[in-house]
Parts: sequence; structure tokens; C-alpha cells
Amino acid sequence: MNEQSKNSMKLNTISSEGTSQQRKRVGRGIGSGLGKTAGRGHKGQKSRSGGNIRLGFEGGQMPLQMRLPKFGFSSRVNRSFKEVNIKNLNGMKVVNLDTLKEKKLISKSIKKVKIFGDAPIDSKIIVEGINVSKGAKKSIENAGGKIVEIEPKIMEEKSLTENESEEK
Repeated sequence: MNEQSKNSMKLNTISSEGTSQQRKRVGRGIGSGLGKTAGRGHKGQKSRSGGNIRLGFEGGQMPLQMRLPKFGFSSRVNRSFKEVNIKNLNGMKVVNLDTLKEKKLISKSIKKVKIFGDAPIDSKIIVEGINVSKGAKKSIENAGGKIVEIEPKIMEEKSLTENESEEK
């Protein structure tokens, strides 16, 4: 046998000394070194059972997460509102909520849309029931398109019908 084979490491020659430590046996008398107070010291919150300090607690000082300024806001009013640039509508013939959802310009949860921008467009677009900015309106009309507005529901009619039903 040569020297290399004598010194080579094999699984059966590896010793496990020092790889694992025995667990601390706390509260087992003075001689163990961890008797009496069991390594918890004298008095105080951390010496008691169940005496833990919550995450982020700074001993009564105002915690860092409360000292830092708050930021960010998501309006619940405008979650169902989206704006679409007129450049993205070039080539379409009819523009309404359904066609915008089909083209995946807006998500399915959107209920209101406004078209903005004043870029020149080629196709004659018919916009149905969607709000349009002044610039977008101008560029749609210059291309020969038109804007069809849906009439808003009148609140007076509802109140009249309710009053009439109460009288009967």
C-alpha cells in the first residue's frame, strides 16, 4: 500500500468527538452551575415564567415602527376607475367598457374609464359611455369619430315615484 491510501479519509474513520454538545440541565442544583435561578438572573420580567418581551418593544421608549412616518394610501373610491391613453385606442372602431376589457386595456373589475391625451389618431372611433378629456375629444373629432354620451339617471324621478306610492 502506498502513503496516499493510508492517509485517505473514510467514513468509518471519522470520529464524532466535539460535533454535538450535551444539553444544559438547568435547575439541577448548585453544583451544576445552572442551579437556583437556572441562568435567568435575579428578578425582572425575563426571570419569570411567561415573561417574554414582544417583538419591537423598546422598554417603554417609542418603538421605531411608531416613530417612522406613515406613507401610502389607496383610495377605495377610485379602485374601480382607470385612465386610458388615446394612443392605445388607435385602430379600434367602437370603444366602450366591454371592448376595452376584451383588448385587456382595463381589468374586469373596472367600472369607470376616462380617455385622455391629444395624440393624432388615424381611425374613426365611436366612444360610447366613457368620459373623455378635452384633448382626447378634439383628436377623436379631428379623425372623424364621435362621442356618444350615456345620459345620467335623474334622481328626481326616483323621489317622485316614491312619493306617489306613499300617497296611494
